[in-house]
Amino acid sequence: MDKSLKISTTIALFVVLFFCSNYIFASSYIYELIQSSDVSSIATNANPSFTFESQAQVLMEPETGNVIYANNAEEKMLPASVTKLMTLLLLMERIDSGALNYSDTITCSENASQMGGSQIWFEEGEALTVDEALKAICIVSANDVTVAVAEKIGGSEENFVSMMNEKAKSLGMNNTHYMNSHGIDEEGHYTCAYDQAILARELISKHPNILKYTSIWTDTLRNGETELNSTNKLIRFYDGATGLKTGYTSLAMYNLVGTATRGNTTFISVIMKAPSSDVRLKETKMLLDYGFSNFETKKIASQNNDLDEIDVDKNINENLKTKISGDVYALCKKGEDSQYETNIIYDENIRAPLHEGDVVGKFQILNNGEIFDEKDIICINDVLKSNFLDYLIYFFNNYFQAQ
Repeated sequence: MDKSLKISTTIALFVVLFFCSNYIFASSYIYELIQSSDVSSIATNANPSFTFESQAQVLMEPETGNVIYANNAEEKMLPASVTKLMTLLLLMERIDSGALNYSDTITCSENASQMGGSQIWFEEGEALTVDEALKAICIVSANDVTVAVAEKIGGSEENFVSMMNEKAKSLGMNNTHYMNSHGIDEEGHYTCAYDQAILARELISKHPNILKYTSIWTDTLRNGETELNSTNKLIRFYDGATGLKTGYTSLAMYNLVGTATRGNTTFISVIMKAPSSDVRLKETKMLLDYGFSNFETKKIASQNNDLDEIDVDKNINENLKTKISGDVYALCKKGEDSQYETNIIYDENIRAPLHEGDVVGKFQILNNGEIFDEKDIICINDVLKSNFLDYLIYFFNNYFQAQ
């Protein structure tokens, strides 16, 4: 080929490449990977036969959110001191975000010191650390300490209650409304068993350090002068119990949100409006026994396993590396074989620049065509947008290799 013609052709091709590069390298990526394996799944609508004296019950597996058993689960009821689970959630959120430290102090106000019901006789002006306050709330359900915590976080208990209701709404607790932080009966203060399971799942899944406190049977405060004995007999009399919160008033009767873990499997049980403390304990054990006897949680995919590398629009030099944002679990029925499916779905038009941690898709676990767990697919590496020089080098490398 004539040298001048070859140069002209090269320049012409480069101009075309430059103005059309947005189209030449544009593409969309939706990858679907379907795998099958013989593991068990669960039909949550097939309730077992129980005889309960309490009014409402729920059994939930928190990794997947599967509800194994539910009865009167959305009936509005008085929560009593299981109200404090929301107070604890807002407190743990601030601890885990760094806004509060376990060594920070909670000082008792006049208002907090006048609370009745369960208490440690917190005196006005007296201070506890956040660590001590958690013990007082989780072990003996101290109303006075609970109000002091609410005032510390919200500035006033009224403001804190608004925060509680906002959080309940964001979690989808559609049958819950709070009027106070402690749970003493009040008009307009209500919840339901299913909402308490949602709340417990949020608390133990995102703030597992709370279980350090809810699993304590006995402890002390004030240099050993104040004894703390747990109101939750489950943690002493049930294998694997880790919490979570009791509640009682004469109108609400006896409530218990229980948690227990054996091996890799955890269950949340909710018993509301039982006629006695013994009944709520017995029925909590019934629910948990049923869960552990019939189901197990299996890890389907690990966040430590990298997914496929993919091409990225606006970058011609580097592939994007991805992984799942967290481990993926399936709740499996013991002794039965069935199939699960996993879907990897990347977003359309993935384009540079991208940075580590950016979300670019979803990893789904399906049972009978329905999604029962889903995690984000995130970037492992940074992929920058290619510039003019990158395209120029790419073109010449590929063009002259083809000659």
